[in-house]
Amino acid sequence: MENQNAYLKPVTLKNILKFAIPTIAMTVFMSFYTMVDGLFVSNLIGTNALSAINLTAPVIQLVTAVSTMLATGGSAVIMKKMGEQKSGEAREDFTFLILVNIFAGLVMSGLGYLLMDRIFAGMNLSAEVEGYCVEYLSRYLIFTIPILLMNNFTLYMIASEKAALSLICSVTGGVLNMVLDYVFIAGLSMGISGAAVATGLGYSVTAVAGFFVFSRKKSLLHFKKPVFRFRILVNAAANGCSEMATALVTGIITMMFNWTMLRYVGEDGVAAVTIIMYVLMFASSLYTGYSYGAAPMLSFYYGEQNHGKLKKLTGISLGIIGVISLVTVAASFILTRPLVSVFARPDNPVFDLAVEGNRICTIALFFIGFNIFASGMFTALSNGAVSAVLAFSRSFVFMLITMLVLPMLLGVKGIWLATPVAELMALALSAFMFVKYRKRYGY
Repeated sequence: MENQNAYLKPVTLKNILKFAIPTIAMTVFMSFYTMVDGLFVSNLIGTNALSAINLTAPVIQLVTAVSTMLATGGSAVIMKKMGEQKSGEAREDFTFLILVNIFAGLVMSGLGYLLMDRIFAGMNLSAEVEGYCVEYLSRYLIFTIPILLMNNFTLYMIASEKAALSLICSVTGGVLNMVLDYVFIAGLSMGISGAAVATGLGYSVTAVAGFFVFSRKKSLLHFKKPVFRFRILVNAAANGCSEMATALVTGIITMMFNWTMLRYVGEDGVAAVTIIMYVLMFASSLYTGYSYGAAPMLSFYYGEQNHGKLKKLTGISLGIIGVISLVTVAASFILTRPLVSVFARPDNPVFDLAVEGNRICTIALFFIGFNIFASGMFTALSNGAVSAVLAFSRSFVFMLITMLVLPMLLGVKGIWLATPVAELMALALSAFMFVKYRKRYGY
């Protein structure tokens, strides 16, 4: 089949980048969705509203967690079947998993509205910040189903050799989000609710486009009468549980950061954490984008048991991750003050907090890329258990240890050091797992 030719080509840097560059660009633009909200909210409303966006992040991460689990796990299962020449079953499973996403979105949005007031009431926030939290999240939850579908269609477009189209959708959604942020917040005075609606409509671009793309039978993956296979849902969930764990514990760790900052500094500290998370998120999107681009190739080669291609793809990938790490670290150090000034003015107390924090947290960029790729690689190889151990240890266990210990010893500097130290610990575990399973998979 013509659409499969890319998987049959030799594994070279050029051919890998044909997959990876569109997905890297795509994830960078996806990271803009949240960053642009923060940019407009902090400048047009204030840093208290910026703090509110971060305080709603744990709830939003729950939505992201479910969609990421079904998207990454499902993509690995389905592309493995494509490699095994079971294209009919793969398309039936694809359609079934999309329907599961829609059902999950309905349930999650309903639960969100039921529990919203209780979530923020127990945080001991000022009335202004709590009001911002409720206003932002109530509008965001309207778009739960499009957000779930966006995450899924993004990866399935990549797997179907439509990475360029996925990129176009992401760029279009990002630009739409930027324009609507200004129109809704500055032009129509909708406040923080305008930022949430703008983000939701930006996400919806890929969701709508996906229905048109996968309705065409010319696509490598396309909608077909679904068959309920509980085993497929279990396999997809198991393979994607590491990515789900990462998203879930990211929300938990975000809450810990917020609570710790509220204790040591106050709401200004939460705003500073938000700015630093934007910087780390932007850099991490480069690694995530590359992992998304390489994953279908890893799954396909594993399905056809082509160990030579697996080994070469893995080696080149580690080199690419290393180069990206060096570039992002240098850029973050050099551009710290300009980056922070986009969100907070130099006369704002948030500014100095964020500058100090970003310079320390930037050290983590030496390690994050390798940890993201290691977890994504084992997901692509259908070893969800190892991937889950890596992701859960990195995002929760190690972060929990560092967040509890370092602030007690070093105060606010300990909060900033928590991320680099946790990522270094995770790198050691990733290296151990990589060596341990090398012979089994032949990479």
